[in-house]
Amino acid sequence: MIPIITAFERSPDRGQGQARDMRVRWALEEVGQPYDVRLVSFEAMREPVHLALQPFGQIPTWEEGDLTLFESGAIVLHIAERHAGLLPQDANARARAIAWMFAALNTMEPPIFDRTIARILERDEPWYEQRLAVLEGRIRKRLGELAARLGEADWLDGEFSAGDLLMVTVLRRLNGSELLEEQPNLAAYVARGEARPAFGRAFDAQLAVFTAASKRESGSGGRI
Repeated sequence: MIPIITAFERSPDRGQGQARDMRVRWALEEVGQPYDVRLVSFEAMREPVHLALQPFGQIPTWEEGDLTLFESGAIVLHIAERHAGLLPQDANARARAIAWMFAALNTMEPPIFDRTIARILERDEPWYEQRLAVLEGRIRKRLGELAARLGEADWLDGEFSAGDLLMVTVLRRLNGSELLEEQPNLAAYVARGEARPAFGRAFDAQLAVFTAASKRESGSGGRI
């Protein structure tokens, strides 16, 4: 059975591959699993039909037969556990790869995502600069720790795994910033992830959705 995932009908990141369905698309491309996508609008995300799949009104969701899932990390883990290529066979290495998945989402992502939201929604607040400095200080600390652990290795723990997949998607939010550029080995790490063919296919698929939506709006006289 081909799984169905949900994604933004009109992604706020303008096709840059930052929406969290990108993680699921990339994982599916890595393991060669075909999938379908159901696009949802912001209005539809608040409706009972979608809330039955995702109680917080977010994307992505996963539907496969009688199984429904939410949270991108849980979906990626589900994919990795059922297909070869994203988790090592060795039990200890597998456990470490899963630990890196949790580290990406629980340790690295929160301050990075908070910085993204602050830069978008809080610029006009009188405390913006102070809050940004605090967030960037936290991010620098975590990046320094991660860079030290990665060292000169290509991936976090041996071969590429779901831990790397999630970590790269988290760090991509810092692309073009001095925060990432201050850690050259992490910038190179992200670039290696983006160079994987499966990433390219997932990125192109997400970008195509934004491009199609833009063309529809342009054709109907809507503002882009």
